[in-house]
Amino acid sequence: MFENLSDKLQRVFKNLRGEGKLTPENMEAALREIRVALLEADVHFKVVKQFLEGVRQKAMGEEVLTALSPTQQVVKIVQEELVKLLGSHQSRLRFANEPPTMILIVGLQGSGKTTTTGKLARWLSRNGHLPLMVSVDVYRPAARAQLAVIARDIRLPIYEGAPEEKTPAELAKSARREAIQTGRDVVLVDTAGRLHIDEQLMTELQELKQLLSPSEILFVADAMTGQDAVKSADEFHKRLGITGAILTKMDGDARGGGALSIRHVTGQPLKFVGVGENFDALEPFHPDRVASRILGMGDVLSFIEKVEESIDQKNAEEMQRKLIDNEFTLEDFRDQLKQLKKLGPLDSILSMMPGVGPLKDLKNVKVDEKEIVRVVAIIDSMTPKERANHMIINGTRRRRIARGSGTTVQEVNQLLKQYAQARKMMKTFSGGFMGKRLGKLKLPAFGG
Repeated sequence: MFENLSDKLQRVFKNLRGEGKLTPENMEAALREIRVALLEADVHFKVVKQFLEGVRQKAMGEEVLTALSPTQQVVKIVQEELVKLLGSHQSRLRFANEPPTMILIVGLQGSGKTTTTGKLARWLSRNGHLPLMVSVDVYRPAARAQLAVIARDIRLPIYEGAPEEKTPAELAKSARREAIQTGRDVVLVDTAGRLHIDEQLMTELQELKQLLSPSEILFVADAMTGQDAVKSADEFHKRLGITGAILTKMDGDARGGGALSIRHVTGQPLKFVGVGENFDALEPFHPDRVASRILGMGDVLSFIEKVEESIDQKNAEEMQRKLIDNEFTLEDFRDQLKQLKKLGPLDSILSMMPGVGPLKDLKNVKVDEKEIVRVVAIIDSMTPKERANHMIINGTRRRRIARGSGTTVQEVNQLLKQYAQARKMMKTFSGGFMGKRLGKLKLPAFGG
């Protein structure tokens, strides 16, 4: 997400650095370029106007224009204004004083409401809550069947309703009663959607709001629809009073204008973003981290949190010891790749790395997920002795490994070369400054 905007803004700052000295003239030229970049990223024109005004007022001050490093000051100002635009701080879910907390999931048909309900249930479950899902879409049996399938996949409970329960109100009330009886502390109510906003839909949602007094009314929108998502969010808010938004398919939207506009237009925060098809691919929205990503500074905190969630600490400590003692084998290499896959789509992981310094080219790396499957197959075709000591793998062994894994000798050779390079790099990484920093964080030195 935000790739296009990020590239353009970094180009603007590079041009400013090339000027040597900041003047009102080249600052105005930079602001014009920022304006074009934001509009091309599908940011709402009113949002662009307000954002540029905020940057202009701060950047045109004498203090910035005469500073020793004025461009860095401008980058700082742009970052501060981006954070303000995105919501200043992370907006957490609100929970009722008396459980169960009722959360209404609303939005247009096709926005990803039902899948998002499952993802949010999974996120709540992983963060110490006991969610119960219910679909109150009485018009589309397929929608209720879809949520039932999702509930089975993520192994979390769903209230499917009794045959006599025909209305959204009856289903929602019974789900709340079920939650109280079974000790569930959150009820996620997946509501009906339409292809467009109509009176019947809004009346139904208003009745549910009145009946349930939900702690949250979360509007789900497809990021790929850009300004249409912002417009729908605004209409839902005017009629229903949403408390926050969740943008789905952020991984497929290189522009990100919806995320930058939705809070400004509705006055309500963006609470989560969907970043993939996986049920784990739902992330809390952190304005400061997103601003850093847009400006090419990376999002190392989110990366660290993802690693902490996915990686076994004992395994990590053992791996660090092996790296330092030069005992890192092909079997360990294979296990590391499997652990890396647990972190989620690799493109998403690389997007968290800073776009500056030695890591600046990582964003251009195209990751072929099938390559990991191929590498694991090659290592699985080796004998335990070969995995423990790669030096014994001669020509005959390479041909046998290639046949057993359905690959070529060249691919086996390439893997062994990559392994040798990775081993060298990881030893440096684990023993150097970064290794010490990661050690303090109780994290693996490399994806393990």
